[in-house]
Amino acid sequence: MKFPPETEIKRMRKSLDITQSDLARMSGVSQSTIAKLERGSIKGSYEAVTKIFTSLQNVSREHSKASRAVDLATKQIVGIQANELVKVATEMMRASGISQMPVFQGRQHVGSISDMQILARLRDGERMETIAEMRVEDLMEDAFPIVNESTPVEAVTALLSSSHAVMVGRKSDMVGIITSADMLKML
Repeated sequence: MKFPPETEIKRMRKSLDITQSDLARMSGVSQSTIAKLERGSIKGSYEAVTKIFTSLQNVSREHSKASRAVDLATKQIVGIQANELVKVATEMMRASGISQMPVFQGRQHVGSISDMQILARLRDGERMETIAEMRVEDLMEDAFPIVNESTPVEAVTALLSSSHAVMVGRKSDMVGIITSADMLKML
């Protein structure tokens, strides 16, 4: 059986939104071995690589069968409080590899912030230092739309045509977020 190069393990794992520990549990290969393979510090045995890629393919198949919002949502929501500084928001986005995120006031989803908003302010002539020291609430846009867990994926697709992301809620709690990158995982 032919698999992609071992260097693809990390990219595939991250695109499926699973941790090294999750992959270790699914594949039966130790987390430390997976970490070393991802760094390229060791060459994996045929058996270990087969187990890892088979597990990744199984997760990918499950994602492609997603029919409800909760099946597709990224459960680890990276968000920020409205009273935080914009520079904290940009650091969080950069560290998480995302371009937008929800803004909260306590547990309530009240707005959104994106790299595009910040760049627009820069294009309009505001200084980087001024923007960095602003509160997120002074820069944020409307909140992302919220759907419940059982909302069909097709409805989420329609919402994503006019919003950067869609929040998935259960009662008054946000339990996930869906972006266009999550939709592409289904392909």
